[in-house]
Amino acid sequence: MENHQSLVPYTNSGDILQDMREIIEGSRSSAYQAINLALVRRNWLLGRRISEEELNGETRAEYGLEVIKKLSKELTDEYGKGFTKTNLYNFYLFYKTFPEIFHAVSGKSVALLSWTHYRTLLQVKDDKARAWYAKEAAEQTWAVRTLQRNIDTQYYYRLLSSQNTEPVEQEMQQLTSNYQQDKLEYMKNPIVAEFLGLSSNIDMTETQLESAILSNLQKFLMELGKGYAFVARQQHIHTEKQDYYVDLVFYNYILKCFVLIDLKTGKITHQDVGQMDMYIRMYDELKRSEGDNPTLGIVLCSETDEDIARYSVMHGSEQLFASKYKLYLPSEEELRAEIEAQKAIFYLQQKL
Repeated sequence: MENHQSLVPYTNSGDILQDMREIIEGSRSSAYQAINLALVRRNWLLGRRISEEELNGETRAEYGLEVIKKLSKELTDEYGKGFTKTNLYNFYLFYKTFPEIFHAVSGKSVALLSWTHYRTLLQVKDDKARAWYAKEAAEQTWAVRTLQRNIDTQYYYRLLSSQNTEPVEQEMQQLTSNYQQDKLEYMKNPIVAEFLGLSSNIDMTETQLESAILSNLQKFLMELGKGYAFVARQQHIHTEKQDYYVDLVFYNYILKCFVLIDLKTGKITHQDVGQMDMYIRMYDELKRSEGDNPTLGIVLCSETDEDIARYSVMHGSEQLFASKYKLYLPSEEELRAEIEAQKAIFYLQQKL
């Protein structure tokens, strides 16, 4: 007799559409749980192996950093994204922080959270607080953004110091309700795609209009003939607390600098420019080589009745920007015309 135990369970309710939804949702959930378990186990084992290397008589910090630096380069060359020095160090911290998360290499797993949850929990240095956040995140099915917000706002300590915890809990649930609504948030996480060796699906993180504008801006800059070489699209940048994605990255071999482009669907704000400045600082620290000029950032706005572009360059190089960089950048008028043209084409295609 055929064994159905491994299949997604469902009950015939008499409503075929509802039953189909139940099967689809259950299948997605099962697939995610399997991928998540494999990803968490892999990162834990990598962290344990790094720890074993450290324990082989070599405990100097310099030695550990050199090992991680070498591993990062070799693993990235062989397997692609996901093996930066920061990630490898996080794997090491993960094993050190959660040494009992797996009873054995092939034993039963007690990992109930995603790798991104565990990476977020590494920020919490208080063992009791971290254990509490992990337990609550698993039992209450907190999204990663809910967990991050609760850590940032000292939710654990505020509950401990409150005689009446109900208002604190209600406020938290209200402020994080939007984070909890997206059942398939995990499907949009490029970490899963990196783990499986797949390319991130850009359409999962952008509207169709944004995607159309960015695709054509990419071609537009390449056709300017001013030294642009394409580097990446939706490039993943991870900070200790959050993941960011730069829409387009180029390298200009005439100017010898990276050019970052971010598209906003609304009016450009000071926060958008501040975020771009952060991207620039991180890019200069992580990607800029000796001989490269400071990274340049352009924040674009698709609402062209507002400011179309803001340019940003760090390290006090405004004079260099004004006298040299501007010669090789598209003007605001050129950018406005290109965005308007792509919007018109997009809307015409929708009508047709």
